[in-house]
Amino acid sequence: MMTRIAACQCGQAALEVAGQPILAAICHCQSCQTAGAHLQSLEGAPPVLGRNDGTAFMLIRKDRVRCLRGAESLAEYKLKPDSSTRRVVAGCCNTPMFLEFTKGHWLSVYSDRFEPADKAVPELRTMTRDLRRPIENDEGVPAFATHSPRFMWRLLLAWAAMGFRAPKVDYVRGSLR
Repeated sequence: MMTRIAACQCGQAALEVAGQPILAAICHCQSCQTAGAHLQSLEGAPPVLGRNDGTAFMLIRKDRVRCLRGAESLAEYKLKPDSSTRRVVAGCCNTPMFLEFTKGHWLSVYSDRFEPADKAVPELRTMTRDLRRPIENDEGVPAFATHSPRFMWRLLLAWAAMGFRAPKVDYVRGSLR
């Protein structure tokens, strides 16, 4: 099975990802826009929001991701304390690594954490209803106001392949303030 590495910008934290992503998408939801603006404003942090305020992710099954190094620097950031969604940042260099819906079976790994040759081409844009202005230059990537049937179908197929399990990510222990 093919593996690829998702690393922070200084290289101290890295994840190993096995197999193909469930889906590659660009999210335009309000939460991703708000969190992205905050995370990219951290000292030394890389850009998070791309053109049209989108965040590019590769959705990966949780059972196919392992922390190679730097777990001690991984910290969660939540928009609200009781949120079931958290973004995980490598505190060594303030690099956002992935988004986790803690009740889900996948991680949304920020596409820019991968080397260019290992990035999947975005298949769709999701949650475009949350944009303040229309998308300019969509680069041929189909856009959907909400989660498309293809998006949901791919998640369901991956979950079934995992035996309808939702593994826990136990290597993130810190919290970003």
